Formats: sequence, structure tokens, C-alpha cells
Amino acid sequence: MLTVFGSTALDTIRTPSKVLKDVLGGAATFAGISASFFVDTGLIAVVGSDFPKKYHDILGKYLDLQGFVIQKGKTFRYDGSYDQTLSTRTTNKTELNVLGTFKPEVPDSYKKSEFVYLANNDPDQNSSLIREFDNIKFSMCDTIEFWISTKRNSVIKMIKNVDAVVINDEEAKLLTKEHNLIKCAKKMMSWGAKYIIIKKGEHGSLLFFDDVIFPSVAFSLEDIIDPTGAGDSFAGAMIGYLASKKSTSLSDIKKSVIYGNVMGSFAVERFGPDGLLNTNKKKIETRIQQYQKMIDF
Repeated sequence: MLTVFGSTALDTIRTPSKVLKDVLGGAATFAGISASFFVDTGLIAVVGSDFPKKYHDILGKYLDLQGFVIQKGKTFRYDGSYDQTLSTRTTNKTELNVLGTFKPEVPDSYKKSEFVYLANNDPDQNSSLIREFDNIKFSMCDTIEFWISTKRNSVIKMIKNVDAVVINDEEAKLLTKEHNLIKCAKKMMSWGAKYIIIKKGEHGSLLFFDDVIFPSVAFSLEDIIDPTGAGDSFAGAMIGYLASKKSTSLSDIKKSVIYGNVMGSFAVERFGPDGLLNTNKKKIETRIQQYQKMIDF
């Protein structure tokens, strides 16, 4: 089993073609649903009393919700705008609401999880939560500009406590104060993580381990609708695939990155989580085969 901890949110997404308000979002939502195509996944997250039942039903269809808490108050909200190219996002507003006071607890049935993903969330909370698991085989975290700007030292401490870090290129530079991505990765490895995966959006990703650099291209798409949650879907697929194989071998980690690229490609094809909700195992395997043809020479 895999446990995913992080935010479930109500997002406002502003793209040049459409504005969506209060759509199901949050890092743990995308990561958990993406992972659930590979392995049974438990979600630890909090929402407010305003969280719509239809979204609760969607989560329940894909995820185990023993760690999912409904508190009195408002759900975490994120409001972001994309430019014409859909490659640059501006954060308009982040309201932590119930997430700001959440004291997460790991259900007993989750404590045996050998694979744990800490979605971009308060790094102090992440560091304390990970201690509650009995025998972790592989743990991974993500972070965002919000935490790097407000709690940089806590982010560094969190990196000491995990096996792998998934981070986008801009945030890697911001966190490490380096401009070169190889230097960024080496600095994060010096802080304690064994594997660093730097996401480069439409340009794919780079996996770093010791002196190994494994670049992978993004799955080529003509129409990108909404990039929100693509990185979280990438990370969820990665750790979901590894948990399904019960493996942390370098070759499986490389394969997991490819599955991450493919799941990210489904996420960007529709608004909110709809891209993930409209896929299935057969479509995923078909796209993996297309990906293989694309890079083979």
C-alpha cells in the first residue's frame, strides 16, 4: 500500500480560454488519484465543511479515505492564472483555511505503508508525519515556492528525511540558490536525499542519482488545456508504480519516471482532475507504448 499526504483543495483556475471556480484540486488529490491506477492508495488530507459531496464521492472511488478528515471551516483554496502559452502560472491567492490548523494523524492501517509520498505541504508537518510510519522502504516529497520562501530551513530538513525529492526547475533554483540544474541536484543530494527528480514541464524531467543523470522527454501533445496538477500526477504515478513493483532499483525508478511523464500528459488534457478521471489502465499502457516508439532509434 501507498500513503499520500498533502492538500485537497478547491481551485480557481484561470486560463486564456476559460475560468473555473472551486474545482477539485490539491497536490494530494492529483498525486493520489494518479497513483491509484497502480496500487491501493490511502489519502491523508483535510477539507472544510464546504467541501462538495460530489468531490468526496470522486475521491472515495479512487482512494482509501481513512485518513481523510472533514473539519469545521473552509477548505484550502488556491487561485492561479496561466499566461497565453500555459507555461507560466501566477499565484493570485493561497488560503490555507483548515489546512493551516490541521494536525494530521496516520491511521493504524496506513502505518505499515512501505511507500510514502509527502505532497507539497508544510515541511515541518511532513517531517513529523513521516516518523509515524513503521518501516518505510521509499519516501518522496515535493515542495513549492510558497514553502521555500516562508520555511526554507524546514524544507532542507525535510529533504534530509526522505529518499527522493520531486521539484520543478524554477523551485530547484530558488531553493538551492544555484542556476545550473546539475548543481541544484548535487546540493539537494548533499542535504540527504538519494534521488532528485527535476521536472521541466513541457520539456520532461531529469533524474539524478549519484553520478547518473537520466533525462526523459515529456509525452508530445498538440493540445494542452490545463497544466494544474501535472507535476503532482507525475509524482503520484512515479511512487505508485514503484509501490506496485515493491521495488527501488534504479531501473524501476527510471521506468517510474516514464510512467510519471505519461500520467502528467493525461492530466493536462482536460481541466482540473478530469484528464485523470477519464483515463484507465488500457489507455495508460497504450500511451507507454507510444512513448517507447517516440524515443526509440
